[in-house]
Amino acid sequence: METFIQHARGLMARIADRRDAQETYGRLAAGQSPLALFITCSDSRVIPSLITGAQPGELFELRTAGNAVPVYQEGMAACAEAATIEYAMRVLRVADIVVCGHSHCGAVGAKARGEDLTGAPAVRDWLAQQLSDELPKDEEPTVAAAVQQHVREQLDRLRGYPCVQERLAAGEVTLHGWFYEVHTGLVAAHQPASDLFLPL
Repeated sequence: METFIQHARGLMARIADRRDAQETYGRLAAGQSPLALFITCSDSRVIPSLITGAQPGELFELRTAGNAVPVYQEGMAACAEAATIEYAMRVLRVADIVVCGHSHCGAVGAKARGEDLTGAPAVRDWLAQQLSDELPKDEEPTVAAAVQQHVREQLDRLRGYPCVQERLAAGEVTLHGWFYEVHTGLVAAHQPASDLFLPL
């Protein structure tokens, strides 16, 4: 934790010393206009700003175990994921949504391998509710096939949200599926025409 504290103190000192940094951060206080909603895993190895090069204010982030998007249902109970998606669509009106899965994903791997999660009941129940039983069995350490299928499914789930449907119908938002390799830094994007993930 001390490392993080020192970094935060250093950031404050750098801002205080640079007029352009002060202006940049000052603009952020006026509000946000992010370019994209970036939905990804809570995994500490996945850092959206590192992957994309985004600056503060450019990404609206939704992070969940296994980058799961709950299935939309009429009258569904309020949840942070649905609220974040709706806010991005109807208030911030972002132009792009990226669902970014990653290699070596513990959540998807546990589901694909049928791991016993008795000792972590909240995790077990989340995966049972939010990850498909149709994921391919995947014994590879990267679980690439299962993660890529999972990303496809999350894109389909997003299309079920009325706020996303509205923007898609108006041609105002584009959905993207990404796969990030934590061991190489490679990012592959889903190509709907071929249904393959190919390097950006």
